[in-house]
Order: sequence, then structure tokens, then C-alpha cells
Amino acid sequence: MIAAAFKLLRPHQWVKNGFVFFGLLFGHAWHNAATVQAALIAFLAFCLMSSAVYALNDLRDIEQDRLHPAKRQRPLASGALSPSVAILLMSACSIGSLLLAWQVGDTLVHLLCIYGLINFGYSYGLKRVVVLDVFLISAGFMLRLLAGTTGLDIPPSNWLLMCGLLLTLFLGFSKRRAEMMLMDEAGGAHRKVLDLYSPALLDQFITITGACAVVAYSLYTVDEDTVRIHGTADLIYTLPFVLYGLFRYLYMLHRRGGGGDPSHDLFRDPHLIVAMAGWLAVTVFLLR
Repeated sequence: MIAAAFKLLRPHQWVKNGFVFFGLLFGHAWHNAATVQAALIAFLAFCLMSSAVYALNDLRDIEQDRLHPAKRQRPLASGALSPSVAILLMSACSIGSLLLAWQVGDTLVHLLCIYGLINFGYSYGLKRVVVLDVFLISAGFMLRLLAGTTGLDIPPSNWLLMCGLLLTLFLGFSKRRAEMMLMDEAGGAHRKVLDLYSPALLDQFITITGACAVVAYSLYTVDEDTVRIHGTADLIYTLPFVLYGLFRYLYMLHRRGGGGDPSHDLFRDPHLIVAMAGWLAVTVFLLR
């Protein structure tokens, strides 16, 4: 039961909450010990709240998950964990998350409550609304970015928010494309919204959001305000890592059966690991 409970909380997905730390990096706040501590607490709070959301989603999707070749192994769908235990875990994680956030400030508490409400609506029907379903997924990431900026009294960069929005939309539409390819004609039985998409439509969405994300990031690196704030005009040299990572992700989506779980793909593909590590290393070096 302990192993099943741990699996239900999906700790491997906590890497997504790393968006909280972007404010420290691009806001030059990593030298402030109190702000770093607050960011760590915010990260843990989002880990607990996101785990509560995963438990809620699995509770709502037990029957649909049993139709999926991979998701049928999840604790609730496989019967390894009872719904009552999942409800207890979900409640404990939600309360723990808000208690942690309260130590940082009211803004973080409010952002977590909004995150929870959005995901509640997503689980109870909004995930069946075409296009809006992916925008709601993206909204969760945007709230993480805001938690790591306004939640820590760091002014958010409009460029950072725009790049984050476009990147997460790209990942969200890629996820739907991966689900469609995996389930083939039976996709609607697992996720009804897939019947409202088509491969060609999703490919267009992926192309638009991916291209816009690259253009937005490119313009950010050479923007006058960026150069003034960070004291360097060399952020453009991080662009090749971004391009390589995006192209590699598209390759995995179309040729390797990837794209369904970005967190899993990031840590199983050495090319993506090197691209992410290279981008982070060069960025930290330039902003030090």
C-alpha cells in the first residue's frame, strides 16, 4: 500500500514545479538566503498540491484509465489502492501545501488556491472542452512562475511569462498528439476530447506554439531591457540549446513514441538532459 500511495502522488512529476525557481534565476535573487528559502518552501507546497491534483484526477478517471495501455497500471485503476485511501492522501497533501504556503505569504496561498480550483474544474468537465483543456494545463505552469516571482516579491518579467505560456502550450498540445497516436482510433474512449482534435489540427497547434516560443525567447535575449537588467548581451548563445531541445522533443514525439509525459521524457533521453543542462549552465554563467 505504501508503494502504491507513493506512486499515486507521482513524485517524478515534481520536476514540473521547478518553474518556481525561474524567478530566482532571472530575478537575480539567488544571493538572498531568505528568498531562496521561501522559493524552496513554495516548491514543496506546489509538490504537495500537484500530488493532490494527481490523486483527484485518478479518482475521476478510474474507468477511463483502465482503457489506456499504460495508465491502467496506476494504483487506483489497477486496484492496488482504494479510493478512500486516495481521498485521505489528497486531503492531507492539500492541507499540508496550504500550511507551507502560509509561511511564505498570502500571495502564495492565493496562487495555490487558484491552482487547485483550476484543476478541480479541469477534472470535473473542463478537460473535455477542446483547446481550453490545454490552456488550463498551461495555466498551472503560469501559476508556478507567478509563485516564484510575485509570490516571493520578485517582479515578474513579461518576457518570462510569455515564453512560459508558449512553451507550456507547446508541451500540452504535444501531449494530446502523443495520446492520439498511442490510442489510435480508441482515443476518445480514454479521453473524450481527443475525438474533437485531429492529427493535422494538433500538428498546426504544435508548430505555431513551438515557433512562437523560439521567436519570443530569441527576442527576449536581445531585448534592450534584458541586456540592461542582466548586464550581458550574450544570452543569445543559450538559443542553440533551446532549439536543439525543442527539435529533439519533436523527434521523440513523432519517431520514438514520446511526448505523453514531458517529465519522463526529460530524464530518459540523454539528448534532452544535455540540452537542458547546457542551457542552465550557460545561463547561470552569464547571469552570475
